[in-house]
Amino acid sequence: MRYFVTGIDTDVGKTVVSAVLTEALAADYWKPVQCGYPRDTETVASLVSNPHSKFHQEHWLLEEPASPHQAAAHQGLSLRLEDIKLPDYDTDLIIEGAGGLMVPLNQQELLLDIAKKFADQVILVVRLYLGCINHSLLTIEVLKQHGLTLGGIIFNGDRNEHSESVIIEKSGVRQWLHLEANSKINSQKISAWAQELKNNWQPV
Repeated sequence: MRYFVTGIDTDVGKTVVSAVLTEALAADYWKPVQCGYPRDTETVASLVSNPHSKFHQEHWLLEEPASPHQAAAHQGLSLRLEDIKLPDYDTDLIIEGAGGLMVPLNQQELLLDIAKKFADQVILVVRLYLGCINHSLLTIEVLKQHGLTLGGIIFNGDRNEHSESVIIEKSGVRQWLHLEANSKINSQKISAWAQELKNNWQPV
């Protein structure tokens, strides 16, 4: 199974969630497009402690911390979806996006198109901030319009039961996990969250 991890905005916790999923499933990890440093692949590898996961090379490693189309343009590159090839893997694969679904890969294609090409299911990371309901439901609507299966939602940040309940009730999507705010992120915390996720795991 291939799981595509996306968020409702940038810096919402996709990399931490990807580490939790990778640890919970003893899956492989792959980020097709990396913009800027540090590399998320290195971060996930440092947080995952199971001996089975493999961490695959990015297809594009871009220097500027910007949207892929902008970062590529600054290096004189043109990113094309058709050039991206899946790495060799023999287990579940966690695929981390770059920003949200509507981030441009080039003038015609979006990160959404990477999900459409490769994902069996999408995992949505929701950081709980003012505006997250709108951003979440819009993202979920885009996924539905494009026929993508949303496997579950993972919340991140200070709890807000009002926002969480609206997002779950309006979307009809299962919540798999809540990453509490102000947690020290290390391999032990990732392992604990991974165990909690496995206890809640009900694949679509």
